[in-house]
Amino acid sequence: MEEIAGVAVKIYDSMNQDNPNNDGVPQRGRKRQAIAKKVQKTFARTSMLVNFLPTGTLLTFEMLLPTISNDGQCTHVSTIATHALLGLCAASCFLFHFTDSFRASDGKVYYGFVTPSGLSVFKSGVPVEVPKDERFRIGFVDLLHALMSVLVFVSIAFSDHRVVDCLLPKVSEKDMKVVMDGFPVMVGIICSGLFFVFPNTRYGVGCMAA
Repeated sequence: MEEIAGVAVKIYDSMNQDNPNNDGVPQRGRKRQAIAKKVQKTFARTSMLVNFLPTGTLLTFEMLLPTISNDGQCTHVSTIATHALLGLCAASCFLFHFTDSFRASDGKVYYGFVTPSGLSVFKSGVPVEVPKDERFRIGFVDLLHALMSVLVFVSIAFSDHRVVDCLLPKVSEKDMKVVMDGFPVMVGIICSGLFFVFPNTRYGVGCMAA
């Protein structure tokens, strides 16, 4: 408050309005920076696990999650939507590990599901002969890879503070930090060892062979 020619004049500082702490960074800017740092930490913790997921699954999850979860401030509807998104992405991780492909004599690549009797291509009436090799039959390794892929996705999803804040709001931040820091590392070590012992030999939808 200053007095000019006997008239009291109150001077407003726009910086102080947005930033009561007067540290040079507006409150909104600090909030965006905090969110960006959390997302960056999530990717840093889980970057080694992405190779175990079908291409595009994690990208789709990270693109839709901010809109659905409202940055962790979920309503009843957004909580259901977050569960649905987690379920769909986990299902894609599981199912895509039961797909494979082959290059036919016409130079085209055909995809299909592996079954006990062989490869069942997605497109019916293909003009080429579908191979009947043993490698196109479903086996224990396919189930193992599918389950590990789902486990990897779950560990990555619950390393995101938006999922935790939305689905587990009553869990203390300290306890969740311990889980978020340790669980992805543990899953990465276990799955890396299992993938090394049981390597992936399929070239399915979004699942490149190791």
